[in-house]
Amino acid sequence: MSGIKGGVNPLFLREEDLRQGIELLFFAYRDFTAEADAILADMGFGRAHHRVIYFVGRHPGISVSELLGILKITKQSLSRVLSHLVAEGLIVQHQGTRDRRQRLLHLTEQGQALERRLTECQRERVARAYRAAGASAVEGFRKVLGGLLDSPLPRPGPAATDGAPLAEPDPLTTRRSA
Repeated sequence: MSGIKGGVNPLFLREEDLRQGIELLFFAYRDFTAEADAILADMGFGRAHHRVIYFVGRHPGISVSELLGILKITKQSLSRVLSHLVAEGLIVQHQGTRDRRQRLLHLTEQGQALERRLTECQRERVARAYRAAGASAVEGFRKVLGGLLDSPLPRPGPAATDGAPLAEPDPLTTRRSA
């Protein structure tokens, strides 16, 4: 994008610098989602389906209520998307063993394959940008994104078991080993 300045102005809270940051977020999200969107569109799915597939894949055995908390959407919206994914054979639902009212979600083999395909194109894009920016820029990027969040995110970690609550440490201080 030719309109974005290369150097950082120490007065980074100026109107123009803030607007450039907003524009970069819009354009980065557009490009980040484009390849996955095309894959999903070919299958008759959209971004809502992608989010469900991604988080069920990251947290096998996640309960519907935990997923609602992560996605911050209505039960009606999730029900529509989840019903479609179940009907297409990408997700299965099981009753909880401790609480039979609880619905626990898992990707099928087909769902896992789709999740890997969608995530891989995005993972490659993020890895390429991280390599180009360097470690200190990546840390700064995480701090900026963390500052945009209204609340802490559930930590991607061990699989949820029978609806066990997801851990919620600070995502900015948690690092994954390579």
